[in-house]
Amino acid sequence: MTCARPADFREACPGPGWDCLPLPALVLDDKGRVAAMNDAAEIWLNISRNSTIGKTLEGEAMTKRLRVRPSLRPLIGRVTRSDEALYQADVLFEIGDRAGGHQARRAAVHAGPSGGGGGAVSILLVPLDDAGLQYQSRAVRTAARSAIGMAEMLAHEIKNPLAGIRGAAQIMGMNASAEDREMAEMIVSETRRIVTLLEQVERFGDTSSPKLSPVNIHDVLEKVRRSATVGFAQGISMTADYDPSMPPALADADQLTQVCLNLVKNAAEALTDSADPSIRLHSYYDHTLRLPPDEDDPTGRPLPLQIVIEDNGPGLPAAIADQIFEPFVSGRENGTGLGLALVSKIITDHGALIRVDSRPGRTRFRISLPKA
Repeated sequence: MTCARPADFREACPGPGWDCLPLPALVLDDKGRVAAMNDAAEIWLNISRNSTIGKTLEGEAMTKRLRVRPSLRPLIGRVTRSDEALYQADVLFEIGDRAGGHQARRAAVHAGPSGGGGGAVSILLVPLDDAGLQYQSRAVRTAARSAIGMAEMLAHEIKNPLAGIRGAAQIMGMNASAEDREMAEMIVSETRRIVTLLEQVERFGDTSSPKLSPVNIHDVLEKVRRSATVGFAQGISMTADYDPSMPPALADADQLTQVCLNLVKNAAEALTDSADPSIRLHSYYDHTLRLPPDEDDPTGRPLPLQIVIEDNGPGLPAAIADQIFEPFVSGRENGTGLGLALVSKIITDHGALIRVDSRPGRTRFRISLPKA
């Protein structure tokens, strides 16, 4: 049930991408009342949207459910007066539980003027509780690279005898009966398929760093769109929806092209049985998005440049929706399961982010990149 709200209160509408943000985010009005909060904020702060909207974040009515130390009031006041984005490195949030106690969580707080104006302030919380996971993640990536290096070596060794097998099958098929020729062609076809898989393993095992330089995102997307339109995406409506004011990204142009081409190709394959197939290439700027802080960047690296590749297909299979970036996980028959894993690796090597939001009728892959 929605609680009664003050007569002068107006709930904020931050936009369609609000609940897709992976970090807790809130909007406070000019009186410090919560005017909007996303799904991640509800979960992390353990407070419901309906019982919080319209209440002062640090008011008496919230004390049993949330205590903030040090208070965010001075930070919010400075943002309101200066009309600039500000940052507080370590804030303690004491979050109420059902037993009447409080659980301590810490976060870096980014605050800035809300796009709606009128003295409203947007707040983005970057949880610090997961700092240990950052180090664990690095160790896991190191171990994974070692395993991938072994796979790359084996792939190289396997390709040599496969070439001999394929050549022998081709020669045998030249003078064979119709039945034997069919078997020989099957051997040739299967060896080619295995070589393609091994080449993907080799690319996945490439540990060289991306060659970063200023890249025009729209040049990359247009190159991908033109290639797709005359190739694998013929008959599919391709819409370009670009923000013309986007600054250059810091990226490897060839690798970013490979990533976007892979995502568009996956989208096209998902639309095989669609009556009115369409793919949308979208770019926009989001100044609130950052990587979690780490030892290299205590404030969290900003990733304001967004690329979205969206299709109107059936959505990802529920059984693999949370595993699609893992190697050898595929929703397609005879799929290698390395395409999206390679995409994830390239984006991670860029120090960037990729996420997916999928449901029947709409699948959106979102890439977040740093400015050059």
